[in-house]
Amino acid sequence: MTVTHVQVPQDAVHLLPQTKHLRAIHTILRDRHAKRKDFVPNSAHVMRQLIEAGLELFPFEPLDVQTPVGRTYHGLRLATEICGVSVVRAGDSMEAELRTMMPEVRLGKILIQRDRTTKQPRLYYSALPADIAQRHVLLLDPMLATGGTALAAIDVLCERGVPEEHIVFVNLLSSPEGIRTVHERRPRVRMVTSSIEERLDENAYMQPGIGDFGDRYFGTDLAV
Repeated sequence: MTVTHVQVPQDAVHLLPQTKHLRAIHTILRDRHAKRKDFVPNSAHVMRQLIEAGLELFPFEPLDVQTPVGRTYHGLRLATEICGVSVVRAGDSMEAELRTMMPEVRLGKILIQRDRTTKQPRLYYSALPADIAQRHVLLLDPMLATGGTALAAIDVLCERGVPEEHIVFVNLLSSPEGIRTVHERRPRVRMVTSSIEERLDENAYMQPGIGDFGDRYFGTDLAV
């Protein structure tokens, strides 16, 4: 699967290398009979790769350190403060992985739900660091389907003063339609994903898809 078939600039969408190991993990995640004991840790494995890829898009600066044997290592460090913002609820799963990788990272939350009447995304809640306008942001949501929720969340960040080019949207699965929609409205936002799906069906479900990620991850799809 390549990025070119979604017809946006190559630097706008960063697709994880489609290795055999990644495909094997996706095989577990997409299996409708997968147990949570398999679904959750395998999701976490891919999320860590996605977050690493997202961090690669932020600016770094040189940093020299002395090694235990008295040599100088010419290294790097992030040149900016960052913030993770999860789109509740499914994005909370990715927030947990970011916190594991960077325990002191600042975190924000945005709750957006689709209005049952208008079918448009509606903001219900947001809690963001006061200085978020001075930070680069990893926006976390496992699914990019139509792009409506993603754009609503990006709008919240931009209204708080975050430049588009400082936002990296990290997701597990993306539809071509969602990628195009986000890029057309917010062309300087970059996206990182582990899979670009074939299409959306008539009900806006991704094909071949993974089902409702939040339900599967948190176990709310299970019968009592």
